[in-house]
Amino acid sequence: MTEMTERSSKQVATWLLTGVGMIIIQVLLGGITRLTESGLSITEWKPITGMLPPLNDASWQIEFDKYKTTDQFKYVHQSFSLSEFKFIFFWEWFHRAWARLMGIVFLVGFVYFIIRGKFKRSMITPMIILFILGALQGAIGWIMVKSGLVPEKYFVGHIELTTHFIAAMGLLCYTLWFAMGMLVKPQQLVQNESLKSLLTTILIIFIIQLIYGGFMAGMKAAIVAPTWPHMNGKMIPSGLSDMQPAIKNIFYNPFMIQFIHRAIAYLLFILAACWYFKSKAVEGNTLFNRLRTGFAVLIALQVVLGILTVMNATYTNRLVWLGVSHQFVAMVLLMVLTGLLFVVRKNPAAK
Repeated sequence: MTEMTERSSKQVATWLLTGVGMIIIQVLLGGITRLTESGLSITEWKPITGMLPPLNDASWQIEFDKYKTTDQFKYVHQSFSLSEFKFIFFWEWFHRAWARLMGIVFLVGFVYFIIRGKFKRSMITPMIILFILGALQGAIGWIMVKSGLVPEKYFVGHIELTTHFIAAMGLLCYTLWFAMGMLVKPQQLVQNESLKSLLTTILIIFIIQLIYGGFMAGMKAAIVAPTWPHMNGKMIPSGLSDMQPAIKNIFYNPFMIQFIHRAIAYLLFILAACWYFKSKAVEGNTLFNRLRTGFAVLIALQVVLGILTVMNATYTNRLVWLGVSHQFVAMVLLMVLTGLLFVVRKNPAAK
């Protein structure tokens, strides 16, 4: 790689990592929007004109009147004043505005690097995929909002919420992997097939855990058993199989969802500990050692935050901060896992 090509690759990677940072902020804004019950405050999708919030009293009243037609207002927030509506409107508007800003940053960067000839031919297809994933994420977001704007629905559907969240995680990991391909040097890679296989297993289980984290959030499942280490005094609580057919419990029963989420957390902690001690055999690789240490610290922190989030589920203010922190650490942990999977190879020549 020539010096000029290497410099161009670093510039593109920096742009992509800026996008990674913006995605993290966007997901955190989504978490705040969900925890403050703000997601249904804007009842229309206006990609262009929706960039501006209401600018006068009359405009605010129009938006408030639209919100009053939702069942969430009628049955949950019927006592809301205009000032309280402005608070939840802000978070949903900010969430959408940040998404638009991300699109602009990616588009402007893409056009700039095309004009300056910074892209290698091999980068074009991944870039197109990146834009498709971004557009898909926006579409899923609106489908999610619409799921809560129907009669007898007070919040967005937990399946739609989780789909939106997992799609965001996919976009995050894809962008990070793309950037690492331009930054990580061959000598920083590690060849270890057994570590790679165990990491892959951990990632698959962690994705399932993220799905159940989305279910927990969407169904407010933490409040059915805000205790630890037991669930309302029992290690295996009653009510796990109340729904029929039985498979429905896995997706719609809040007791079962919380039970599964806890069980997967314990399993991940054990597997992560096994992988950590097994990985001690790898020496002399600074990047790998940093990722390995980060992985161990984050998995322990995530377990603690998960416990605290459940135990404080009935305290609204605490839940917002703990829930967002839990979500943030989950994202960083996923990024570290992605980094480890990039660095650890079955074949050092594979990329």
